[in-house]
Amino acid sequence: MSEKMNVLCLDNITMQFGGVVAVDDLSMEVNEGEIVALIGPNGAGKTTAFNTITGVYEPTNGQVSFLGKPVVRNHPQGKMKKQYKGSDAEKFASEPVLNPTPDKLTALGMARTFQNIRLWKTQTVFDNVLIAKHMLRTSNFFTAAFHANRAEEEKQRAEVLELLRIVGLEEEQHEPATSLPYGKQRRLEIARALATKPKLLMLDEPAAGMNPQETAELTAFIGRVRNEFDMTILLIEHHMDLVMDISDRIYVIDFGKLIASGTPEVIQNDQRVIDAYLGVEDDA
Repeated sequence: MSEKMNVLCLDNITMQFGGVVAVDDLSMEVNEGEIVALIGPNGAGKTTAFNTITGVYEPTNGQVSFLGKPVVRNHPQGKMKKQYKGSDAEKFASEPVLNPTPDKLTALGMARTFQNIRLWKTQTVFDNVLIAKHMLRTSNFFTAAFHANRAEEEKQRAEVLELLRIVGLEEEQHEPATSLPYGKQRRLEIARALATKPKLLMLDEPAAGMNPQETAELTAFIGRVRNEFDMTILLIEHHMDLVMDISDRIYVIDFGKLIASGTPEVIQNDQRVIDAYLGVEDDA
């Protein structure tokens, strides 16, 4: 049996804002075909880690590798050399800084959703997904002006329709995106991310605001996405039922620092995790 490819690797990622260390020396990896969860209390640094991976923030220190190649890299510079509170400040000092914008990382094969749904409110369900397809177009101003890109556009529209069918939104394709129930808006946001044909799908609290039934449906939906699209998934989530049901492995951070990692069974029985996040039962 061949070893699965490493899709994402974080090496010594530290994100410091002034004197506040939001992510502290975080190292983790996500392998091909896995669903990996990043969990922790509110304010633990989970979304900051996501923003660092996807180019929203430039890390203070550390390296992110994607599909085996470094894509994000930095080390403490300027005033931060004296202010830096993390470890291994010189680890990447001899390497060139890599600071791509989010669209560049999306083009490489990363796609993400956000904690707060960010759909194009005035557009239909269909157009929300079609717009995401535009980044894959090979046409330019001149081919578009003379309609030489018609075949490519028709192909993309067919792909959008097929994607909506797979995710169960085909019947709502002409509806305004914001007219959908909350659970379906979340599903649409995931479909829009899938439209970019990513190698890694990153979900930031996809079950936020959902009731138990919606959460159960989302859990099944994420499993289908992994299987039907051969997708690798990294997610942040507070709904522990979803995390424990669907994750192959889990990383737990507290105050920006990794405190545990392992299978759901290992995490559920880790005393550090219980104390910091999962809670303890009161003595009888």
